[in-house]
Amino acid sequence: MRETRETRETPHRTTQEVGGETGKTPAEVSGHSRRRGLWSMAFTELWERYSFYGLQGILSFYLLYALSDGGLALDPAAAAGIVGAYGGAVYLSQILGAWLGDRLVSPQNMVLYGAVVITGGHVVLAFAPGLAGLGVGLTCIVLGTGALKTNITSIFGFVLDQNQDERYRDASFSYFYMAINIGAVVGPLTTGLAQNELGFHYGFGLAAIGMGAALVQYVASMKKLPERARTINNPLPANRRPLVALAALACVAALGIAVATGLLQADNLSTVVTVAALVAAAVYFLTMTTSSAVSRDERRRILGYLPLFLASGVYFGFLFQKFTAISILITERIDLQIGGWTFPVAWITTVSPLAAVLITPLIAKMWNTLGERQPGTVAKVAIGLTQIGCAYLFLLIISEATGTADIPLVLILLFMMAAGSSEVFVGPIGLSLATRIGPAKFRSQMVGLNFLTLALGSSLAGLLGQLFTGIDNASYFTLTAVCGIGIGLTLFAVRGPVGRLLEAGLER
Repeated sequence: MRETRETRETPHRTTQEVGGETGKTPAEVSGHSRRRGLWSMAFTELWERYSFYGLQGILSFYLLYALSDGGLALDPAAAAGIVGAYGGAVYLSQILGAWLGDRLVSPQNMVLYGAVVITGGHVVLAFAPGLAGLGVGLTCIVLGTGALKTNITSIFGFVLDQNQDERYRDASFSYFYMAINIGAVVGPLTTGLAQNELGFHYGFGLAAIGMGAALVQYVASMKKLPERARTINNPLPANRRPLVALAALACVAALGIAVATGLLQADNLSTVVTVAALVAAAVYFLTMTTSSAVSRDERRRILGYLPLFLASGVYFGFLFQKFTAISILITERIDLQIGGWTFPVAWITTVSPLAAVLITPLIAKMWNTLGERQPGTVAKVAIGLTQIGCAYLFLLIISEATGTADIPLVLILLFMMAAGSSEVFVGPIGLSLATRIGPAKFRSQMVGLNFLTLALGSSLAGLLGQLFTGIDNASYFTLTAVCGIGIGLTLFAVRGPVGRLLEAGLER
């Protein structure tokens, strides 16, 4: 009788020991923990993006508006250069963050340190006026975001790697990307309203509060993260650390000299960041393809990613013009008056991520429903590029149809919807792809390479914004429309061979 009782009780006791939840099998507990980890990372990212885009939504107008309206009254070309360079530097710094998360500091701690620095940067912007406060605040946000972004995405991938069916990977990243876009929507909505009613620094203060919420959310979830998040994947040998420290000091000194001597100015910031992004990308591609730690199939996947990297960089250059060329267009040709109320200018750019948020569940459901019949990765990116090219074609038509008159607010909102909804075909697909095809020894750095498409896109948007100030609207929108549609169709035509390279050595 005792033996029978023990036999019955053993499975019950084992279940409690494994999962700590009575009545649940280990598989059910593992799935629950995985979902909890995914949502914890998603909400942390939501609040971080709330702060980032809450600032981004009003930054261009802070630079462009007159002093009497609380702005800095900068020249439009200089403002576009600063905004483009800032966005590019934010994403460019993520290469450094990815490297540190692979070689020196665990991804979990990199995210924590980055969140603290970002919070400090937003506080500076909220309370320090003028160009000095702007410079210090933006620098802190650049460095902190570099530490946080790639590492939190890698942690999300680690959670998915815990027995997650590969079929749901794209869908899971779509929901993660939806959290990003929810933050990107709510951030400018609230900071834009605060700026409209109270002033720019109140908007910056709300962004600081949002980042504080991200920090609290992350600290609360740290104990639930996979062990891989607390592990340095490829530790740097101790004898090489002094060399790295010297290189870092040399870079800081060179940057200081460039600023002090006037070599680095607002007008050429975007050019410098664009070149830096391309050089960094070339170094990473060469490093990974020539490393002895990379297998033949991994090397083929990296080469297959090259055309997608370039196409995605151009795509984000077009998308991020909402912060440069389109922001200038808004200040020059959009009537914001609705009766006696002024429509918050930041709300216009908010329509872009809002459209992406609304369409994401539909697209994610479609991918799950189609299963193996869904378009491949290359085809999805091609669809996104073609769509945003068509959005600029629409803007060309309405710009020409209105002549020199103001463009109706509703039409620019329609353009933002068309351009923003295309992001679901590019952004989450790139994130998913980077965590899936990256070499085992370069996983975090592959995610960093994917974020370089955003660095390239942001700085390219700055250059395009400067071009917008120098040529007529018709020529500019024709150029962007033709490039977007043309690159999209070309990528679709070569989807077969590029797709085969991306799948080399992977199980379907």
